[in-house]
Amino acid sequence: MRIHRIAAIPGDGIGKEVIAAGVQVLEILASQDAGFRLEFRHFDWGSEYYGRHGMMMPADGLATLKPFDAIYFGAVGAPDVPDHITLWGLRLAICQPFDQYANVRPTRILPGIQSPLRNVGPTDLDWVIVRENSEGEYAGQGGRSHRGLPEEVATEVSIFTRTGVTRIMRFAFELARSRPRKLLTVVTKSNAQRNGMVMWDEIAAEVAKEFPDVTWDKMLVDAMTVRMTMKPKSIDTVVATNLHADILSDLAAALAGSMGIAPTANLNPERKFPSMFEPIHGSAFDITGKGIANPIGTFWSGEMMLRHLGENAAADRLMRAIESVTADTALHPPDLGGKATTEQVTRAVCEVLGRP
Repeated sequence: MRIHRIAAIPGDGIGKEVIAAGVQVLEILASQDAGFRLEFRHFDWGSEYYGRHGMMMPADGLATLKPFDAIYFGAVGAPDVPDHITLWGLRLAICQPFDQYANVRPTRILPGIQSPLRNVGPTDLDWVIVRENSEGEYAGQGGRSHRGLPEEVATEVSIFTRTGVTRIMRFAFELARSRPRKLLTVVTKSNAQRNGMVMWDEIAAEVAKEFPDVTWDKMLVDAMTVRMTMKPKSIDTVVATNLHADILSDLAAALAGSMGIAPTANLNPERKFPSMFEPIHGSAFDITGKGIANPIGTFWSGEMMLRHLGENAAADRLMRAIESVTADTALHPPDLGGKATTEQVTRAVCEVLGRP
């Protein structure tokens, strides 16, 4: 029997609620499959841990996580802790040292869910956004001088390396090649950012020569937001920088119906380190404890985790169960315009999985 060791880090806010729901669903799924088992270990790292210890995770946290096969992550962020401390102290403190350089965010309109775009159906919006996840605008380079004085200076330096850009371009072209349309859009801003983004464009053109069967085009990031809303059918696979893809993927989730349904995989494609899977919705303290958080994004992230672990049949079963539940509008939580609770949605997915 195949055994997969999963580190569960619920984190903050509704992360605790949706990861508990996700673990429940995944354990039921694994219990019905004779081929594999999931072993979860739970970690209480996050803002409450920070309040007790002055750090978001222990100093040996990375060494603790490294032996695991995958990480199932909830959310990070709290009203009483500055955002840069929570993000850099936990999520990015895992992503960067583990070289999870490919952030993959699929977007499509699930059954029963309506896009806010007019006359857009399920087959009209089916995208995968690939986000460079290790450098670019979130490299953490820069500093501040003369703090508090009128001449105070703050710099935030975008870092683009040939190695980093080449590997994310190759990953995106390979992903586009694996999809039926074999279509890739490279997002850029090289008209205004004339150094790093010009290199980004040049490397895209170089890598494209390795993939003659993939049709690709290039689009400025501001124009891409227009294309996403006005011509969604023209898009399939997208690759963009850390900042640009962060913004575009949130827009994509909203266009598909809700941030609550959107999943993420933070991949180390070479598998030297564990990859991390999470919903993109954040900690959402405004609804924490109300029992109405949408767990679908967490379930879908679990589906991506299963696929990464090689359990494709189980991943297929889980995706069918998700689609079966979203198709029933009575099971839509408030972010989708309904009244269902986290528990009701979770129970419904478990019931579908329990059917022969």
